[in-house]
Amino acid sequence: MSQKVKDYSQYFIAPDLKAAKKRGKEEIQVLQFEQIPENMRQVGQGKKYLIQTYGCQMNVHDSETIAGILEQMGYTATEEEQEADIILLNTCAIRENAEDKVFGGLGRLKRLKLEKPDLILGVCGCMSQEESVVNRILQSYQHVDLIFGTHNIHRLPYLLQNALFSKEMVVEVWSKEGDVVENMPKVRTDGLRAWVNIMYGCDKFCTYCIVPYTRGKERSRRPEDVLNEIRDLARKGYQEVTLLGQNVNAYGKDFTDINYRFGDLMDDVRKIGIPRVRFTTSHPRDFDDHLIEVLAKRGNLVEHIHLPVQSGSSAVLKMMARKYTREQYLELARKIKQAIPDAVFTTDIIVGFPGETEEQFQETLSLVEEMQYDSAFTFIYSPREGTPAAKMKDDVPMEVKKERLQRLNDLQNEISRKKNEALRGQIVEVLVEGESKKNANVLSGRTRTNKLVNFTGPKHLIGKLVHVRIDEPQTWTLKGVWVDQEQLAQVGV
Repeated sequence: MSQKVKDYSQYFIAPDLKAAKKRGKEEIQVLQFEQIPENMRQVGQGKKYLIQTYGCQMNVHDSETIAGILEQMGYTATEEEQEADIILLNTCAIRENAEDKVFGGLGRLKRLKLEKPDLILGVCGCMSQEESVVNRILQSYQHVDLIFGTHNIHRLPYLLQNALFSKEMVVEVWSKEGDVVENMPKVRTDGLRAWVNIMYGCDKFCTYCIVPYTRGKERSRRPEDVLNEIRDLARKGYQEVTLLGQNVNAYGKDFTDINYRFGDLMDDVRKIGIPRVRFTTSHPRDFDDHLIEVLAKRGNLVEHIHLPVQSGSSAVLKMMARKYTREQYLELARKIKQAIPDAVFTTDIIVGFPGETEEQFQETLSLVEEMQYDSAFTFIYSPREGTPAAKMKDDVPMEVKKERLQRLNDLQNEISRKKNEALRGQIVEVLVEGESKKNANVLSGRTRTNKLVNFTGPKHLIGKLVHVRIDEPQTWTLKGVWVDQEQLAQVGV
């Protein structure tokens, strides 16, 4: 490989944090994905690609799109680094340990790059949108060939063309959020469950979160485009879709020509022949009464509500700029439970936020007790450069953060076990995803409330909705036995 040069000239558009913090007033355009340039349509013939995905479901969905573009260019997938002709790391910027894993991976791949000089090594996703990250790659990881961000995935054929033929590092990261690009190709692998992106970006600006800068301002896909995509998935036999957005229930707030919000979209999706519909992630502040009313109609709208609280202390929530109080959150949950009595709640919680006292942490524990979440994603606070919280005094010692996290997890595990125990002997509907990762003789799938169930049954059940009797509840999973139609009739289900 030729020596990297300092002047990246025409191949270099770096991220700019100041620019990313400015919310553009330009009107967002809806564009159609262009065909792959003719000279790039067979460039991957006989070659293989590998995408390593970190972080949230949005990144998983982006990786499906990246894979779709690469396969239209002739590449085929591999899971072996040694076989790959192009390796892309689709990155997450939410927590420091996620970034550490990426840099560790880049360091490890340096040897492979030396062995295979023609290997294209790229970094994309949220980390690429961070100015400090790109500067670090430029300084210490010059074996990287390609860096692009979250707003210009549709430009991959042109970026890859530059990387292949210029032999210089290609960097193109847009600090201004991109337009909405429709008809992007996707590679969805399991044929059962699909992610459907309904909007991009976030306008909430929680003080700890880098996402508004890496993903840009909120911009919604047109309802007809979302609904057409879901109808197409229904025709192809998909059993479940998950509607995605950094803040899904802000959907439609940016429309100026129509009054159409997330509740309206869910009501229309409810009428499409997909057996299960989920959504993530929601923000309590935008969870309105109309959405609750629509979710209460049930049908294919599952009764699983992921409602991130982050803290049980109103004082900490204010420092986080969450824009709701403990009392407002609990009132929202009460309204949802009143409309959907068997609703199952899960959540996200951060411990050790700057200034969090023991008393404030106790408020989080008491909220968890009151809410009785079925499960929770719990994290130690991690400062992200460029966020307001990163400038706050991080005065909670790490040993205290770890101890609080342990106490929180002990409480949540106790509640989760009790919740699962209540299902003992009950018959639940399970979407069978495949064989268990630990035992090929056991099948695995999820309930409507997203609980993982392992059970015995014939292989022909894979891909189907079946009924399982829960015989052995555990803390994080459920074990059971398949109940066939004859048995169901006997018990009157």
